[in-house]
Amino acid sequence: MSLKKQILILVSIVLAFALLDVGIYEGLTKRYFNSTNKEMQAKSIEVSKYLPFENDSEIVKFDSKNKLTGDLPTVDGAAALYLVFSAFVNAVYPKESVEFDGENFTDKSKLHYTNTRGAYKAVVDGEADIIFCAKPSEEQKQYAKDKNVELEYVPIGREAFVFIVNANNPVDNLTVEQVRGIYSGKYKKWSEFGGEDYYIEPIQRNAGSGSQTSMIAFMNGEEMKYSVLGFMGKPIGFSFRYYVEGLVANGKIKMLSLNGVYPDKENIANGKYPVASNFFAVYDKNNENLNVKKFIEWILSDEGQDIIEKSGYVPLEN
Repeated sequence: MSLKKQILILVSIVLAFALLDVGIYEGLTKRYFNSTNKEMQAKSIEVSKYLPFENDSEIVKFDSKNKLTGDLPTVDGAAALYLVFSAFVNAVYPKESVEFDGENFTDKSKLHYTNTRGAYKAVVDGEADIIFCAKPSEEQKQYAKDKNVELEYVPIGREAFVFIVNANNPVDNLTVEQVRGIYSGKYKKWSEFGGEDYYIEPIQRNAGSGSQTSMIAFMNGEEMKYSVLGFMGKPIGFSFRYYVEGLVANGKIKMLSLNGVYPDKENIANGKYPVASNFFAVYDKNNENLNVKKFIEWILSDEGQDIIEKSGYVPLEN
């Protein structure tokens, strides 16, 4: 074999491996690689952007005359609601009650953020007085029961549970039953809904997260299955509307309509969007801190509900 042919063969092998690497990166690694900053990767949201009492904070700023004094409740909650309960604290807590060291809230701080799983554990363990979350998972309910803690759930606003796809996916609408069929394995390709001839990859979230718990409830008893060939196709995922629209929107994803109804604030308020539910202020019924109920009463007042609406969510009165 001539030297020229040997070189061509070697070059072909190198190119083949290079193309394979690119294919693996584009098809597998890139779709799961988180290109957001380190804070976003670690905490689901950029906590520092939504701190209370900061001039450049992106929360709704309202200085209420109904300030809390004395034994201030420690608050915690879900990622999708962090900017709301941070705004609550900004409105009625004293500035010195919040301590943030640049990466985390300190132990002395009355505002914390540990996400849904951490918040439910914190309120049961007595490390938080009030948490702001969606409904708990069965495991979280059982944890409270095992600890002999009875939790009270007070609705404070409404939000939509949404399904998201790549912005370039031609599918814009699915029915509730079609989504359940995708996640139960009944449907396997986007072409079954008028889309491209790609496999569907139904993405799930971590157990105990608010969105995963809501998805389990959405499935109405049907078992969710992973798609063996899904990695070769295009994904579908789920979350809460404002978390997608307001906190992590990047133009690369879009929310689907369900049963022909788009999940905007108007369709949540008028009840047309089929998967909308309350979110809650949650506390231990045996909590003796009088400010717990006082704080929640203020959240349900015109001032508190106005913060919910201006933060991008749907208040209860709508």
